[in-house]
Amino acid sequence: MNDFTRSVLAAFALIGEADPELLGIVGLSVRVSLTASIIALLIGAPFGALLAITRFRGRQVIIVLTNALLGLPPVVVGLALYLLLSRSGPLGAAGLLFTPTAMVIAQTLLATPIVVALVHRPASLLWAEYGDLARIDGLSTLRSIGLLFALGRTSLLTAFLAAFGRTIAEVGAIIIVGGNIRGFTRTMTTAIALETSKGDLPLALGLGLILLALSVAVSTVAFLLVGRVGEK
Repeated sequence: MNDFTRSVLAAFALIGEADPELLGIVGLSVRVSLTASIIALLIGAPFGALLAITRFRGRQVIIVLTNALLGLPPVVVGLALYLLLSRSGPLGAAGLLFTPTAMVIAQTLLATPIVVALVHRPASLLWAEYGDLARIDGLSTLRSIGLLFALGRTSLLTAFLAAFGRTIAEVGAIIIVGGNIRGFTRTMTTAIALETSKGDLPLALGLGLILLALSVAVSTVAFLLVGRVGEK
């Protein structure tokens, strides 16, 4: 119990003293996850809205596949990306393996299905209500997507927060493609795993407390937004 108490106090001390290593790890984690979430939103939101307003052969298959990818194992994504980016892989010449860029790609692949699914559902409901008016006004597909975005701004923010929550807590894919290199590709989740195995509990606990605070904050905001949408 004394060891646990000392570790917790040391963790709070690291946070309070703004330990440079801890801040560096947190900063990289936020940058990578934020970048991946933004890219996922830019890709997934238009695609989700497009699925809501168009009808084509194979559309239902794509919707089912997208929802199935919500449970995609991160380690599988990391392994597939590792094989692509390794020296013997087709994209090995790019030299992206064990870099923050590779970590962003991995997290984008995991977050995009979440954005597509969370945008498609409310967009479908909005289109069922306003689709006839859009057709009467002669709106193009692009302008129709813009209309859905304007009407469903809260849903877009909810999708972004869900994507960020997924990426900030992810460890399996980024530890494979990032390599957990100190000062370069070490994030909160990978550092927690490493420091715990080394027995450096203060740093692991400090990072864990920050990660928990971020996760709770994101989940709370997303929950409140979903509640507002439900009330409407």
